Amino acid sequence: MFVSRSAVKNACQMLMNLGIDNRSVYAEDFETPFLQQSAEFYRLESQKLLAENSASVYIRKVAVRINEEAERAVHYLDKSTEERIIRVLEEELITKHIKTIVEMENSGVYHMLKFNKCDDLATMYRLFERVPNGHLTIADCMSSYLREQGRALVADNTDDGKNAITYVQNLLDLKDTFDHFLKNAFNEDKTFKKRINSDFEFFINLNQRSPEYLSLFIDDKLKKGAKDLGDQEVEVVLDKAMMLFRYLEEKDVFERYYKQHLAKRLLLNKSASDDAEKNMISRLKTECGCQFTCKLEGMFKDISLSNTTAEDFRLYVAQKQINLHGIDLTVRVLTTGFWPTQTTHNQCNLPTMVREAYQCFHQFYLNKHNGRQLTLQPSLGSVDLTAIFYGKPKDDDGDGESRPTTTTVTSTKERKHTLQVSTYQMVILMLFNTKVSWSFEEMHQESDISEKDLHRALLPLSMGKANQRIFLKESKTKEIQSSDRFVVNDSFTSKLFRVKINPMTAKLESDPERQETRNKVDDDRKHVIDAALVRIMKTRKTMTHTQLISEVIHQLKARFMPSPVFIKKRIESLIERDYLSRSMDDRKMYTYVA
Repeated sequence: MFVSRSAVKNACQMLMNLGIDNRSVYAEDFETPFLQQSAEFYRLESQKLLAENSASVYIRKVAVRINEEAERAVHYLDKSTEERIIRVLEEELITKHIKTIVEMENSGVYHMLKFNKCDDLATMYRLFERVPNGHLTIADCMSSYLREQGRALVADNTDDGKNAITYVQNLLDLKDTFDHFLKNAFNEDKTFKKRINSDFEFFINLNQRSPEYLSLFIDDKLKKGAKDLGDQEVEVVLDKAMMLFRYLEEKDVFERYYKQHLAKRLLLNKSASDDAEKNMISRLKTECGCQFTCKLEGMFKDISLSNTTAEDFRLYVAQKQINLHGIDLTVRVLTTGFWPTQTTHNQCNLPTMVREAYQCFHQFYLNKHNGRQLTLQPSLGSVDLTAIFYGKPKDDDGDGESRPTTTTVTSTKERKHTLQVSTYQMVILMLFNTKVSWSFEEMHQESDISEKDLHRALLPLSMGKANQRIFLKESKTKEIQSSDRFVVNDSFTSKLFRVKINPMTAKLESDPERQETRNKVDDDRKHVIDAALVRIMKTRKTMTHTQLISEVIHQLKARFMPSPVFIKKRIESLIERDYLSRSMDDRKMYTYVA
């Protein structure tokens, strides 16, 4: 059917002119009935389109309808009607069905996010911009989906180091996915960005082990042997890890774990790059301030000074012509307070030659630094130990176990290996220079190593990989018991001259260790909260209970989120110690005691 544009346009213009100085005739006789009929038409049209199409097709057809109607309004109607007819379409095609569209099964926002339909999301975002709360409705649906995915990640994680790293990588992948949506579908909208950040903060903190896992992930990337990652790629990954760090509520817990992992990297020489380590500390410093990183920076300073001291000691030994019995000794001098707290019992009886070498360094150091005190901490030491095996090499019989055998010493060529072991393992191995067979209990008595550390040191030596078993355990049990006896595996052989004895320790803390860490964190928090309370009250002099609680939370939330109950206990403690007092007139009013 042919419709004359000029005829309709002229008719509308005539109605406008009849109103003289207003549009009442045009509005009453044409526009109002036209808008009502259009509303009815598009009401039926929307129902039909929704019934026959997916959400993706529906929003594209709606966009086309709106453009067509706008074009018709320009050519046929008075220009004042264009806005009104478009509002009718927006109401009938979008506003009244907005929930139905975003929640449509197998095609709504959930479906678009799940199957990465970025173009469809961008179309919906632009279309819903036309109506009130349009973007908010999409954001609500997106947030629901994101929290669902986040909860699933938290629920799927299990308690071992490998899965800890996978857990963090999955979080980073999820963040990358939603950053992609934010940039390419939601036009970097601040509402969507804020909602994504809020959701990540919500589900990351559902997992109390997230601080430990994140520290393990960073540890994995900063250690030597990071898989297929160049320096630039490591920097990119660490930047992404810092995004997750910002979401953590318990940043002080992360700090404690990061300090432990950094200490092991530095003391065992496992850092891939000092620059990468320092850049990571710089990131933490920018995020949390100097107080957060001062101890980490102190650890680096200690290592640098220790390297200088080691060179000075070697020069001293050479000049004095001191006989260290072939021992090349390097001692790391660590400042108390910078490094992770050591266990209460971490001493051991060093072999005579090693002890004499250490005493030589001890005297050298105290001569240079009068008044200082050195305490030996062998728990993180490492040793390269030369070992000679005389027995006939024995093929693995396939059962994963080796039994003691009698060998003829004169018939087999000796085999020399350098064993890379811990200090505790060195002490244990040296015992076998004095006696052929030792029981667990005898080793414990002779070495003075705690049972826990002795057990941990013996496991890889006697029950580790077949090519690392330096000892043979006489009993067939799979556990080490106090009555077990051990002998040297003279049949030991390896294709490698340098044999590294890998420790059989879990990357993650056990439940008792985690509880111990949590207790230490709580103790640290007491001091931090006390300092904040005194600092605030010293400035304000008097404050109500509610105001004081609120101010403490505000000051400390960047480091951790203190509970009001915990703060109240610290207030009571300060009152008992005469730092604060309660007002006699109002028990909820506190006064600073100068």
